[in-house]
Amino acid sequence: MSSIDRSQSVGGTRTYEVRTYGCQMNVHDSERLSGLLEDAGYVRAPEGADEADVVVFNTCAVRENADNKLYGNLGHLAPKKASRPGMQIAVGGCLAQKDRDTIVKRAPWVDVVFGTHNIGKLPVLLERARVQEEAQVEIAESLEAFPSTLPTRRESAYAAWVSISVGCNNTCTFCIVPALRGKEKDRRPGDILAEIEALVAEGVSEITLLGQNVNAYGSDIGDREAFSKLLRACGTIDGLERVRFTSPHPRDFTDDVIAAMAETPNVMPQLHMPLQSGSDPVLKAMRRSYRQDRFLGIIEKVRAAIPHAAISTDIIVGFPGETEEDFEQTLHVVREARFAQAFTFQYSKRPGTPAADMDGQIPKKVVQERYERLVALQEEISWEENKKQVGRTLELMVAEGEGRKDDTTHRLSGRAPDSRLVHFTKPDQEVRPGDVVTVEITYAAPHHLLAEGPVLDVRRTRAGDAWEKRNAAEKAKPVGVMLGLPKIGAPEPMPAVASGCGCD
Repeated sequence: MSSIDRSQSVGGTRTYEVRTYGCQMNVHDSERLSGLLEDAGYVRAPEGADEADVVVFNTCAVRENADNKLYGNLGHLAPKKASRPGMQIAVGGCLAQKDRDTIVKRAPWVDVVFGTHNIGKLPVLLERARVQEEAQVEIAESLEAFPSTLPTRRESAYAAWVSISVGCNNTCTFCIVPALRGKEKDRRPGDILAEIEALVAEGVSEITLLGQNVNAYGSDIGDREAFSKLLRACGTIDGLERVRFTSPHPRDFTDDVIAAMAETPNVMPQLHMPLQSGSDPVLKAMRRSYRQDRFLGIIEKVRAAIPHAAISTDIIVGFPGETEEDFEQTLHVVREARFAQAFTFQYSKRPGTPAADMDGQIPKKVVQERYERLVALQEEISWEENKKQVGRTLELMVAEGEGRKDDTTHRLSGRAPDSRLVHFTKPDQEVRPGDVVTVEITYAAPHHLLAEGPVLDVRRTRAGDAWEKRNAAEKAKPVGVMLGLPKIGAPEPMPAVASGCGCD
């Protein structure tokens, strides 16, 4: 039985699965890939079915094991593809942009390879590969269309990513992203605001502005204050309750942005500010255009303007040439900044970056020991900072799928304005993802908070209505054509392997 016959037997059309690795950009790109495939007539494979007719890998090239992870997964699919004529495999994203023909040479059963600049071509390339019965490799060297012009299948009914720029103009020595994503290209402010207004009309109540270097927005359109103006403009959109952004760069973080954050009510008291290292010599070797004093000065200004802001960061341990004294400077900054959360990375060589050929590569054993010390310190600080939340009354936007133990503990989960995860007692009345509840924090752990008392207030929202409508539509679909339950929840700082690619 052919792949098409199999699809028809369970739902009448071909199914797809998108597997995403990497940063928020990749997550958002995967929403576009899903939208493109559904626009072309594919439907999402039932979750856990493991029988999709098309499997798409949206890859990351930042981590050292990215290649091994991809080829391991491709190898796992090879016998399955051999037993299912008509099944197709596509590889896109940063690793595809970097490796190009290498992917097909190492995994000749792959049907399509496409890059970061031409994700819109995926349905055409899949059809061409099917008709011609040979692999299609198409890598554009520059952006063909801004991703936000493409169809989208959002994973959340109430929270959405909104790209304001793509690419990066920085030259950090550890980062390969600019070579793969290209120079920064900004969207027009009017187009961004129009997209946000359309999302709000659909029930979205929280948006996250997304860019490789989000607060450099405006450099491509010649306005140094464009980002702060954009934040303030978001404050005028009726129905938009929460605005976040990621990831900024300390070099471009100006006082007007801090003022816009503090003075715009729906911009949340949350900031992800990548540090990378606290050592001035290491920052210089990284080609990071700020130093320790500048970084801590920004943190001080943000805390003065927004006292309850939760600040998170990215840190790389073991960059070439890093001495024990350099590492101690990183620990010093962590103690001074008191981050709510830190995404910590052990430096890994990436071919094609200047740092890969630098002298002074640090032995793995030394890097591991420093990494463990940093993690232990940050865990201690995260717990201490979370304990300060005990006794506070907070508004939470209810999420779905973020509390892994919610079913057994009879709790629900939500995000505070500063994006801290809070598990709270399930109230007697119905509460839907996207609704807002008011609770009092009673307990703190390093990575979450508890509100063990009764919920003080429940506010039903248009976002909750949107979730309810979408959920009902999903359940009403025939078996085999279901899109899968949406993973509702505000876009949040990604896991350690993904936050900002570790290179902002």
